[in-house]
Amino acid sequence: MTEPIRREETDVVVVGGGPGGLAAARACRALGVERVVVLEREAVAGGIPRHSQHTGYGLRDLGRVLTGPAYADRWLARAQSSGVDVRTAHTVTMLSRVGDRWQVLVTAPSGRWSFDARAVVMATGCRERPRSARLIPGDRGAGVYATGTLQQLVNVEHLRPGTRALVVGAEHVSYSAAVTLAHAQCDVVAMVTTEPRPTTFGAFRRAADVRWRFPVRCSTQVTRINGRERVESVELTDLVTGRTERVACDTVILTGDWVADHELVVTAGVVMDAASTGPRVDTSLRTSAPGLFASGNLTHPAETADVCALEGGAVGHSVVAWLAGGWWPAYGTEVTVSDPLTWVSPSFVTDAGTPPRSRFVLRASEFLRRPQLQVAQGDRLLWRGRVPWLIPTRPVYVPASWLGDVDTSPASRAISITVC
Repeated sequence: MTEPIRREETDVVVVGGGPGGLAAARACRALGVERVVVLEREAVAGGIPRHSQHTGYGLRDLGRVLTGPAYADRWLARAQSSGVDVRTAHTVTMLSRVGDRWQVLVTAPSGRWSFDARAVVMATGCRERPRSARLIPGDRGAGVYATGTLQQLVNVEHLRPGTRALVVGAEHVSYSAAVTLAHAQCDVVAMVTTEPRPTTFGAFRRAADVRWRFPVRCSTQVTRINGRERVESVELTDLVTGRTERVACDTVILTGDWVADHELVVTAGVVMDAASTGPRVDTSLRTSAPGLFASGNLTHPAETADVCALEGGAVGHSVVAWLAGGWWPAYGTEVTVSDPLTWVSPSFVTDAGTPPRSRFVLRASEFLRRPQLQVAQGDRLLWRGRVPWLIPTRPVYVPASWLGDVDTSPASRAISITVC
């Protein structure tokens, strides 16, 4: 006999209980929304920072520096004290729009639920691509982890992943993985990246050089993992010379190479951005589906937790405007980029609203120092200025000061952001 689905009505459902989702829910409550429910699939809310023991969280949004767990706890307490109903171990399985409301289907320890909401905020974040998506051939022995799995293994379950690890990637999260490995007393034998140089901050690289002295192999690709029962070695190929070598290790950590956790919004039928892998949103963080908002690393994988929390506060204002009878645009003026820029978020301009933190975030595929960018609509120059850098995997920002000059009529031309 099929278990009946229990039904519950609410004003706003927030899918994802990380800092961004908790901040969005708290903002909705602070702006007068009575019933706000956060649905989190993990047993404890707080998101990725719960697994990160290192410090550095909270400076931009909370005005203080905290460890990951302390930061996650602070945002959970802030949301709950404002009256947000946080439901953990609640996995959303489907979103569908029925009439002017959203039905959110959920599986939980208490059974199956359907939440009937006037608006939904998607704050599901992003994840690192697994080995299968990176197309790394070889044996399938144990010992291959993404950073999130590594941090949960070490910081939550207090287990040692191995004794000698190879870290794939050389961006911010790669060095975070190195810190976690050191905490677990697992040596880093090398860090490898296909980029010609590391993409993290120079201070991170220098600190790692002083403390651990592991080699960083640039323009290098993992072309095979060996070890049937357990990882025994990896094959590395130099992308410049073509030379291959085998490096002994019992652990491989796959870092970075982020993809939006987008399956739910895909099934909801919203317009997606193939380059960023997230849903396309306008400057008010509205998707193409009325009443469905998207925020945080779902739309721009991957920014820091405090950036996502600040965006959560911004999307709360957009949600409240919608609940008060606000309009939902039937069209938008597209924002496009060209090489070496790869994507931009938000990717539509629809009204006079400005994006979170009054800036557009972009990614690039090449290294450039102090390039000049320009924003144009057809033959009209809207903005031109220099940015400090273009670095693969690192965000670059363009101010939104030009929005007031945009033609948003149905016949308007797309906005282009290019490198001069």
